[in-house]
Amino acid sequence: MSQVDLKKILSLLKIFAKERENRIEVILLGGLALQHYGMQDRATIDVDAEVSVDLEKLFQFLKANQIPSDLSENISGWSVVAMPPGYRDRAITIYQNPCLRVAVLCPLDFIISKLRRFTEEDIHDALFIVKKFSILPEEIERAAHEAICHSVKDTALFLFQSNVRLFLNKTILWG
Repeated sequence: MSQVDLKKILSLLKIFAKERENRIEVILLGGLALQHYGMQDRATIDVDAEVSVDLEKLFQFLKANQIPSDLSENISGWSVVAMPPGYRDRAITIYQNPCLRVAVLCPLDFIISKLRRFTEEDIHDALFIVKKFSILPEEIERAAHEAICHSVKDTALFLFQSNVRLFLNKTILWG
């Protein structure tokens, strides 16, 4: 599989949007968002995104262009831990025309999205964002609390809380 870069995905989304009747909203996550935020060496082989369009059509379009994708109409559903309320409103527009808006999660919401999964790569990605945007531990704690308050009650929330504490300890140590 070849690597996917933000420039290529934006070009493909513009082509896809031109062929549609309704405006398309896309929020990019993962490696593509990190590329936008300046982590140029962050390789990715797929598109992770929340989209406001027929998922199957976009999935098939990307597949026809040899781009694997993980798409959803609600990324909050990717984990028992919900995204903090308002994440869509806080998403930062990186491209817009009359038929397409492409955004990335705001830095704090991006960190929460990474802490929900909590792999080594996710921790590394979240640390990059913390350092780049000087995000304070209190901001992460507040966003994590909001996520928990809007999540379905589940024992997985205990693990998320523990992971947030571990991450905050790492950010303090790596200051």
